[in-house]
Amino acid sequence: MSETDNNTESILLVDDQPANLQMLFQTLERLGSRLLFAKNGETALGIAQKAHPNLILLDVMMPGINGFEVCRRLKANPDTRKIPVIFLSALDETGDKVRGLQLGAVDYVAKPFQPEEVIARVNTHLTIHRLNTEVQHQRDELERELQIVSQLQRDLLPDRLPSIHGLKMAVHYETSRYAGGDYYDIAELPDGRIAVFVADAEGHSAPATVLMAMTCTLFRSCPVDMGRPDRVIAYINDNLCKVNRDHFVTAIHTVYHPATRLLQIARAGHPPPILYRYAERSAAELPCEGVLIMGITPYDGVPLTEVTLQPGDRLLFYTDGITDRFNDRGDAYGALRLMQQIEAAGSDAPADILAKIVEDISRFADGRPADDDQAMLIMAVEQAGGIASNCSNEAGLYFSKPSSST
Repeated sequence: MSETDNNTESILLVDDQPANLQMLFQTLERLGSRLLFAKNGETALGIAQKAHPNLILLDVMMPGINGFEVCRRLKANPDTRKIPVIFLSALDETGDKVRGLQLGAVDYVAKPFQPEEVIARVNTHLTIHRLNTEVQHQRDELERELQIVSQLQRDLLPDRLPSIHGLKMAVHYETSRYAGGDYYDIAELPDGRIAVFVADAEGHSAPATVLMAMTCTLFRSCPVDMGRPDRVIAYINDNLCKVNRDHFVTAIHTVYHPATRLLQIARAGHPPPILYRYAERSAAELPCEGVLIMGITPYDGVPLTEVTLQPGDRLLFYTDGITDRFNDRGDAYGALRLMQQIEAAGSDAPADILAKIVEDISRFADGRPADDDQAMLIMAVEQAGGIASNCSNEAGLYFSKPSSST
């Protein structure tokens, strides 16, 4: 019968001497635990595999495989490695005790033992095992909840990028945990213009996720003209200030007119976009005046920046998780490296450019996990005979936990 068949805790007693097993039985029966018995190591391994006892009291000197080898095999088996083991042995030299603990045992009691000592140590390790099991159960529940939150957050993001004549786009999105505070959205306006919104809620935990969802709701339900980035930023900020002043959001809202290639930008505490001028073969931060972060205080006004893009130009929007990606030496990736990657791009395809940037960031971090969420959205103006007109926009969506790609 396995542990899951009833709620009684079980203890496996392993000793080749019947008299020792009888003494252990008389000592431990008062605990009310279900007692299992094995007279050799092979039998003990079989019972442990099937019954999953809450604790094993294990003799060292036995015929066949000894207790040390039994413990090693238990800890090497994923099904039994978490079962606590207490050695009961006449081998009471320090070296023997150290060896037993190094193999993964939680305790070592020398024979002849005192019943009160055995009971006290068994009770202690049963309690620890019980608490560890409860903690693991809570962690599993939290894991399931976080996976649901992560999926819900992914569902808030656009499932595709629109097809805009003369313009190609790609996006990269990666959370440092299950869900994060980075957000991007795109709205196609009735007159053919396109509105691009990128935001970053403070932090990368539950509050950031809630703020991200609030920002998404405010953007998509915005009653003001979506073609006026300044008014959209002001509207979202006014409403964030009403419900939250403990956390902030940075954002940038851009409206692009494909016919004229005119770009209008409003910025609130967000990193300025990087503009690559094809004619100059160089990239630099696009100067655009902005206001402070959103969610703190209403704005008196939001400045608007206008710039005209030219064929071959590229514009990159990103969150600070990109430039603030650190390596083990404490160096940040930085905006300069980001500009260099855009300048060195060997392809005009936005998805290829982002893939190269992500690869370079990963190489720079050299295995160190990201401390913050990361989002990038790139727009590339087509050249005559450049990016193939039948090349559809692609959204490369990367989620850290669990990983997903569309």
